[in-house]
Amino acid sequence: MLPRLSPLLRTSTFPATMARVMPRAAAVPLSHTPNAVAFVRLPSARLGFVANVNRFGFVSQSLKPSLSDGQGLSPRRGRVWASQREYRKVRRRAGKRKEKELELNVSICIEEDLPDDPEVLSIAEMLRLNVPMAMKLAFDGLKDSAYKTRDTAINDVGGFESVELSVLLCNDEFIRKLNKEWRDEDHATDVLSMSEHVPELKLPILMLGDIVISVETAARQAEERGHTLLDEIRILMVHGLLHLLGFDHELSEEAEAEMEKEEELLLKSLGWKGKGLIQSAYDAENSAYSHKENTDDRKKEGSLRFYKPKFNYIFCDMDGTLLNSKSQVTPANARALKEAMSRGVKVVIATGKARPAVIESLKMVDLAGKDGIVSEFSPGVFLQGLIVYGRQGREIFRRNLDPDVCREVYLYSWENKVPLVAFTKDRCLTLFDHPLVDSVHTIYHESKAEVIPSVESLLAAAEIQKVIFMDTAEGVSTTLRPYWSEALRDRATVVQAVPDMLEIVPHGTSKGGGVKILLDHLGITAKEIMAIGDGENDIEMLELAMLGIALSNGSEKTKAVANAIGVSNDEDGVADAIYRYAF
Repeated sequence: MLPRLSPLLRTSTFPATMARVMPRAAAVPLSHTPNAVAFVRLPSARLGFVANVNRFGFVSQSLKPSLSDGQGLSPRRGRVWASQREYRKVRRRAGKRKEKELELNVSICIEEDLPDDPEVLSIAEMLRLNVPMAMKLAFDGLKDSAYKTRDTAINDVGGFESVELSVLLCNDEFIRKLNKEWRDEDHATDVLSMSEHVPELKLPILMLGDIVISVETAARQAEERGHTLLDEIRILMVHGLLHLLGFDHELSEEAEAEMEKEEELLLKSLGWKGKGLIQSAYDAENSAYSHKENTDDRKKEGSLRFYKPKFNYIFCDMDGTLLNSKSQVTPANARALKEAMSRGVKVVIATGKARPAVIESLKMVDLAGKDGIVSEFSPGVFLQGLIVYGRQGREIFRRNLDPDVCREVYLYSWENKVPLVAFTKDRCLTLFDHPLVDSVHTIYHESKAEVIPSVESLLAAAEIQKVIFMDTAEGVSTTLRPYWSEALRDRATVVQAVPDMLEIVPHGTSKGGGVKILLDHLGITAKEIMAIGDGENDIEMLELAMLGIALSNGSEKTKAVANAIGVSNDEDGVADAIYRYAF
């Protein structure tokens, strides 16, 4: 059985998985839908209890096997140890015991990695009442049962002093691991039933077993079927309970019909909404909806409420990362960021852009402002780390380009008619009009460049943080980059974020350096952050983060240092990284 934990205890953890060591059991999935029930009937393995003290000093129970029927345990592949996972107990519910009345002991547990979701907690409390009600009705139905296909190993429950049953609520990741460990099937199911009844032992207690329900899958099915999450979990619980009482729809068409009939009868008698799981599976098969089985580690959109964040912060680049090739934030990326923020994750922009350009880009998808990820009052790293804003959006660092370097750059632009844009905090300056200069505003959302048609006037206009040359990708790689790498040496640094632009920034500065400054200011450690980028200017940031993800459209140098390679910025790469790695 699942561990008996203190009611609604949120401050301690108890070492246990499905609280048993077991040989591998046969398992048969429902064939109508990929995430249908799997019923596992265990071989006879009697379980004893061993007390231990967990790290908070609370006494809990874990299980140790002792075989009563001579069966040998299989090698490690066939075992599931009680220390692999931890649970939180909602409450142990005992039905009111009258003289000679059967005592129902029901344990409702929440898997430790399932976050404190108010709806799930409320459902767990409801199950304290609902499960005993369903058990009593189901037991009453066994007395005069005329079903031909039901396994009658459990028939007259009146011969027992009490009945024990555990219900565990978990997410897809946990139930998927159970399926992989016990059934050799690497995907999530909506419910697993595990029988623990051993008729030969003649015990006074009927240990029915465990029902494991993925609330994540249940939530999706509830939405598809037009009822509430509570309705769906009740349906899954009834289905799992009937399996423990000997019904098995996989035996034959007759067995399926009998189990479907009993499902419908129980739900109707209890006054609960929804069809039985078997009928719902047929309806799903015959509808236009087609569920795509998820066989990788990517969480589904809308599912993050069922997972705890692995990181407190996500540092994200803009061009080539959050922005696609059209310099737009896709709806999928925007939804993923909002969902991550709703789970308490803070998103920080680290970019070569100026802050106004980032605000303008994210305003289009409702991610700018007080409740967004960027505003004039939020922290961030801008202009390749040359300006860093901290708490309340106050400037905590600024580094300017050497005026002598600026003079050389301006003269080169003027004499060779190569367009440039000089960045001074929130303003953009240039020497002459050019379509490529205009694109910095129209495509990349930077401030419209002010034309100052004189090198000396431009030098006197403002302190400059960085300068960008614009040309074709070929012109940048074959002419501009080799020339300025040689000309500047250790006086300034050349950086590329996109192929058709070359940036000149102060020597010894970088986006990664700006990220370090901000982490120190906020009191954040590198272990708390996940970083996403694509360009060479992101390398230091990705190396700094606990998990650095380079998108597939990124440079080879960037991908070489990353912990993981994500899909491209035109394939919602940021959303994919969040759903795959952040939770």
